[in-house]
Amino acid sequence: MMILRDIAYGVGGLLLAPIWATAMLKTGKWKTDWSGKLLGKATPHLQSPPSKVEGKSFIGRTLLIHAVSVGEVMATRSLVETLETQAPNLRIVVATTTNTGFDRAMILYSDRHHVVRYPLDFSWAVKRFLRTVKPDLVALTELEVWPNFVEACDKRGIPVAVINGRLTERSYNRYLKVKFLIESSFKRLSAAAVQTEDYAKRFKGLGAREDCVHILDTMKWDTAKIDDEVDGTDELGEEFGLDRGKLTVVAGSTGPGEEKLLIESMRELGDVNLVIVPRKPERFNEVAELDERIIRMTDIRNGKAKSGDGSIYLLDTMGELRKAYGLADVVIVGRSFNGLGGSDLIEPIGLGKAVVIGNSYFNFGDAVDAFAEGDGVIVANEGDLAGNLKGLLDDKGKRKVLSENGRAVIRNRQGATQRHANMLLGLLPE
Repeated sequence: MMILRDIAYGVGGLLLAPIWATAMLKTGKWKTDWSGKLLGKATPHLQSPPSKVEGKSFIGRTLLIHAVSVGEVMATRSLVETLETQAPNLRIVVATTTNTGFDRAMILYSDRHHVVRYPLDFSWAVKRFLRTVKPDLVALTELEVWPNFVEACDKRGIPVAVINGRLTERSYNRYLKVKFLIESSFKRLSAAAVQTEDYAKRFKGLGAREDCVHILDTMKWDTAKIDDEVDGTDELGEEFGLDRGKLTVVAGSTGPGEEKLLIESMRELGDVNLVIVPRKPERFNEVAELDERIIRMTDIRNGKAKSGDGSIYLLDTMGELRKAYGLADVVIVGRSFNGLGGSDLIEPIGLGKAVVIGNSYFNFGDAVDAFAEGDGVIVANEGDLAGNLKGLLDDKGKRKVLSENGRAVIRNRQGATQRHANMLLGLLPE
């Protein structure tokens, strides 16, 4: 079966090659570790472990955590910290798919854990990868149930679990069309820790065994740091030259079309600062050209622009979104006004920010519903975005109530990380 999948992947790859090649050349994604992806080489990071790992006395157990990109990497942070405390001798390997996810994992974990590239689902790549990493347990974040990888683990007696599992209705309907190809992979799962009852039903609908599916909520509640200050925020504001006497709106993880909407909304908001943080770095140049008033952080740092020369600021760097949220009086959660399903709103609410999200939030439906029920978020559409923003900017008391309600929701929902840790430790061989 693995050979047949290899053939199918190869044919599909050839058919889509022109599209992929164009996209990768345009975005720069061709600059990646192809030896890791195509050949399953989990090096050099396993060959040259961090100094803090070298002296560690392992007890022969290795946990491999697969986190696709930045969002998944951040979602595993509290889990890794919990496992470090409860199983200090456990060897942890974090595998990522995207370049941005890899970079974030290196920042978070490389001083004490191995970080590697996750292979494409070709049989030769996954087999070599597993021979190198030698995991005793695999944890797949959110979904990523790739058939060849799961089958290769099954043949080696390696249990595979899904953590922080989620499966939207849209994705579920797509998977149903190829259920005959993937059902065996879901049946092979040793456990699936999912976020909601709806997700549980969908996992079972694709073949996951009834006794293996557990509703544990999302670990993102636990990754939310309830802080009033963020390290580096003041320095970021000084670099931009923000007039801190003005109110500041920060739009995080924005997607196509949203930046223009935000800039147009500024006309109704009066004299405020707008900080835009696009989700994807390949869009930085595109966003910078939308308005001549936009000041880019990279231009400031390279000496090409002066701080404080505008009222619209573009944070065209990676890894500084949290600092930007620290500047905000109001946060707008991106990818929610253009049909892309939203972005993480738990982090800015944990920082005590008044948050507005669009009405496309299917990727974070449970979280948005929880905040909405607790009066901890405002859900808006394009037409009333400016009005909602103005209402919040004009009323400090309203912003405070919104943020306090949101934090209360977070506190009430925390605890999923410990439940995930208990499940994984129970699956590890003695």
